[in-house]
Amino acid sequence: MNEVIRKNEIIKVVLTVLGGFLYSAGVNLFIVPHSLYTGGLVGICQLIRTFLVDFLKLPFANIDVSGILFFLINIPIFLIAYKYIGKRFIFKTAVTAVTITIFLSVLVVPGKPIIEDTLTSCIIGAIVSGIGTGLTFTMTASGGGLDIVALMCSKKYKTLSFGKVNIAINLCIYAVCLITFDISILVYSVIYTVFYSLVVDKLHQQNISVQTLVFTKGDAKKIEEEIFKSLGRGVTCWDGTGGFTDKHTTVLCICLSKYEIPDLKRIVYSVDTGAFIIENEGVKVEGNFLKKL
Repeated sequence: MNEVIRKNEIIKVVLTVLGGFLYSAGVNLFIVPHSLYTGGLVGICQLIRTFLVDFLKLPFANIDVSGILFFLINIPIFLIAYKYIGKRFIFKTAVTAVTITIFLSVLVVPGKPIIEDTLTSCIIGAIVSGIGTGLTFTMTASGGGLDIVALMCSKKYKTLSFGKVNIAINLCIYAVCLITFDISILVYSVIYTVFYSLVVDKLHQQNISVQTLVFTKGDAKKIEEEIFKSLGRGVTCWDGTGGFTDKHTTVLCICLSKYEIPDLKRIVYSVDTGAFIIENEGVKVEGNFLKKL
């Protein structure tokens, strides 16, 4: 079972890298050539890059310095987030952040747009980048940066959601674009963001809640402690009796995100390989329930 889990984790890391590449390709090949701006931390880094290159006239040759800025700003964010978010999530997010940094820096921005029509380039860039980000989210990671900031805010303040924080930050970015650049740049940048968000939502629905029942004859207390420690989820325990075996069984009830299921299975089977799990997806949860990325 450990070997299977290890292989699954390796596959996730590989797909996470692929997601980072697709995101970077969508931005550098279709968005940057038209002098447009994305949202999130990459959008902020693009604004800083424009200031450094166009206003301060710093020479960066063909290197898109926004990738390097993205990496540098991510360092303090990761250090702060490490103790608040799961280690596996942080590790895969770090892989994605490094991947995006590398590809944003080495993928040469075409001197002339690949697609002349700005609207078409916006939509294609949004599709490519959105597929990359959606793939990353599905592998239980993120692109780092403001994704992590939004996640921490939503965990600390119950009235805030991941989406609300991102919208607020993007509004600030585009307000700067409106003041600094031509209004057409703002309009096309917003169009990109809207299509990008739609593609991400199609590939990854953020808060699909799952009710999970774990039936175990093993050390239920150890499973419960590890779930709380690794996932930060509460567990309700029921005592049961097997109808066929007439032996004592513990039933653990956990509500969590769809994308936490692989980690839950890893925890359960590391303690009891004979346990079995029932998943009920798409349940409605109200009250004190933590929604995660």
